[in-house]
Amino acid sequence: MKSKQFSLAVKAALSSGFFLVAVIFLVGCAGSAQAQTAGQNTGGTMEPIFPRGAKAPEAVFTGTAFNNMLVPDTDGIYDLQVYDVVFEAGARNNWHAHPGGQILLVTDGKGWYQERGKPARFLQRGDVVVIPPDVEHWHGAASDSEFTHIGISPNVHKGGAKWLEPVSDAEYTEATK
Repeated sequence: MKSKQFSLAVKAALSSGFFLVAVIFLVGCAGSAQAQTAGQNTGGTMEPIFPRGAKAPEAVFTGTAFNNMLVPDTDGIYDLQVYDVVFEAGARNNWHAHPGGQILLVTDGKGWYQERGKPARFLQRGDVVVIPPDVEHWHGAASDSEFTHIGISPNVHKGGAKWLEPVSDAEYTEATK
């Protein structure tokens, strides 16, 4: 199933002009495979593909997370942004929505994704989440694991993320049991 998801994500990336994103993901996967082969797997976590970025803002994250903007697209050439996010165990972002949609490519750890009103989905390395425009959701780490994903925000000309209320501890616990 994961191979099918990966294949579909690559096809979508290429057909949507996301060639750069597909290359980043494929290089990351190859790097992870090489690290695994070389025996660099420490405690179930692969060596990071990208360095940790800046600490994510507490106003929209519960717990500690780091965001590394890989493709800021400040010139608007690609109409997308690409970023690597590392969540420490139990960390999560607030409920939010992206006017242009969002794609998550899970590169390490264990985490969760939930759309408002739906059950949470468990995520692990190799999973792909395609989030339609304006769908309210949150994502973050499992309570016992860091979680890393590459996020892709397409159609950034439609605006940035619309941040909503935090995911309460009760909501997180209920969603992740």
